[in-house]
Amino acid sequence: MAQQLMRTAAVVGTGLIGTSIALALTGRGVDTYLLDRDPQAAATAAAIGAGTAGRPAAPVDLAVIAVPPRHTAAVLREAQLSSLARYFTDAASVKAGPQQEAAERSCDLTRYVGGHPMAGSERSGPLAARADLFHGRPWVLTPSAHSREEAVRTALELVHLCGARPLTMAHTEHDRAVALTSHAPHLVSSLLAARMLAGDESQLRVAGQGLRDATRIAGGDSALWTDILGSNAAAVADILSELALDLNVVLEALRDVGSADPQARRRASAEIGAALSRGAEGQARIPARAPTDRKAAGQLSGASAPA
Repeated sequence: MAQQLMRTAAVVGTGLIGTSIALALTGRGVDTYLLDRDPQAAATAAAIGAGTAGRPAAPVDLAVIAVPPRHTAAVLREAQLSSLARYFTDAASVKAGPQQEAAERSCDLTRYVGGHPMAGSERSGPLAARADLFHGRPWVLTPSAHSREEAVRTALELVHLCGARPLTMAHTEHDRAVALTSHAPHLVSSLLAARMLAGDESQLRVAGQGLRDATRIAGGDSALWTDILGSNAAAVADILSELALDLNVVLEALRDVGSADPQARRRASAEIGAALSRGAEGQARIPARAPTDRKAAGQLSGASAPA
């Protein structure tokens, strides 16, 4: 087993993700400090065992900036100016914009590696946090050409200590990927859930698990998701434009399926069937979720820690 190099850390932003990271690090013996613009949030995270609320007396090994994408660069700059840590990473779900803004704000990019743990919940806040939230899940790192090797190694150790699986991607590649797999699906789920506002009580009584599954993520923090979608707007718009074309085809088919013209009915049925078949094929391509039992995750994070 490789020697653990990280002894101290700071987490800036004690929402669901930041507090879950802090719980994981504290559970692995890392002295973790919690900072938040809302002192009560940091105090709550500390109360559930995520670390110590307040600034460390000396620079820590790694600071994790766990704030919304539009604030990541500004918080990174402030943390670097105050000598909070030797190295820095973040947990924002958009990478290209914050990286560019960090450069524009003259952040020290040699000590910074972008990151995005691919895990979450429809719940928010420190009380929703879990130490095993990242077990077996992908964690994307987006080092730039400026990132020092030691900064990358420290970010990798964070990933392993949290029990996640590291993936390295370019910033724009990451943003296109999450537009397809996370951001557009969240917006579609929200739009579908909003249709329930037009339903009366008698209709909603027949809601089944399929509707709950399709709309579960719509319960997320709307302010946070407004920030995320706005920060990755172009990539999300590309996905939704293609989806709109598919919806238009299906819409026309649904209108024609009851046509008096047999040929139109057959064509419409074929369009609907093809759409459903493509959906089944696409769903089959989604990777199975990795096991999340604590024993397996602990073995993963220990055995694969960087040298």
